[in-house]
Amino acid sequence: MAVFDFSKLPPLEWLRVFEAAARLANFTAAAAELNLTQAAVSQRIRLLESQLGTKLFERLPRGVTLTLAGEAYLPHVQASLSALARATTDVFGADRRRITIAAAGSAILLWIVPRLERLRRSVPRTTIKFVTVYREPDYVTAHADFDVRFGDGVWSGRESRLLFPEILAPVAAPSLLAEWPDWREAPAIGLAGPRQGWLEWSMETGKLPPRASEIRFDSFLQVREAALRGQGIMLGSLGLLEDDFATGRLVRLDEPSITMRSGNWLTWAEHDLPHRLVNVVFDALSG
Repeated sequence: MAVFDFSKLPPLEWLRVFEAAARLANFTAAAAELNLTQAAVSQRIRLLESQLGTKLFERLPRGVTLTLAGEAYLPHVQASLSALARATTDVFGADRRRITIAAAGSAILLWIVPRLERLRRSVPRTTIKFVTVYREPDYVTAHADFDVRFGDGVWSGRESRLLFPEILAPVAAPSLLAEWPDWREAPAIGLAGPRQGWLEWSMETGKLPPRASEIRFDSFLQVREAALRGQGIMLGSLGLLEDDFATGRLVRLDEPSITMRSGNWLTWAEHDLPHRLVNVVFDALSG
């Protein structure tokens, strides 16, 4: 990047006066727009012309007109002032938006973060805040614009769209499968809460679950971490484990899956958000 000697630039105020006077072709009109006196405008123009070493205006009986130098200088000044105004608005302006998304830690880390760059590009000039929820009541206290919730998609006073279904299948680390040729002899890792477990998987598929005693956690992230470390077989949410499958950290066993009636939904308060924003956020986070 080129380095400029900004000390040689005219003061911003002089450039604003020059732009207004040139655009309006009248010092008196420029003074009224900028809340200055006509004498103050004339003084700043003289100082600018002195610093640049050339005349910018020809004085006429009624108003002013630009010299050739003024005509050449004006578009550059206007472009620079416009760029500065846009940058100020983008960073500090009142129209800079903020959205808050509340979700379980597993949904934030394993579903949203892999799609975060797409979301950021979809909502430019927007601050995105995430709130981790641990229990259902936490969604109420989070006061978020959007929630990512696990359930049937029906919540009083809320609209919702399905982000991804909850499909469960046996999953393990390659190191565990190397140690346990028969995966059913390995320890089972269970998750407390509303998701179906090994018993439901066995009943729906007609397959036998792991025989070893079950290790239980109350967090999907803990279950995943234990599985990554080869501590047992987990009944994994296929949507949340996409990156682990892609990198080979976890592998899906050659066993059937089950699809739960509950899924993972993007939800928001009824009549609370513009349809365009809802569509943009949903498109960025789905698929």
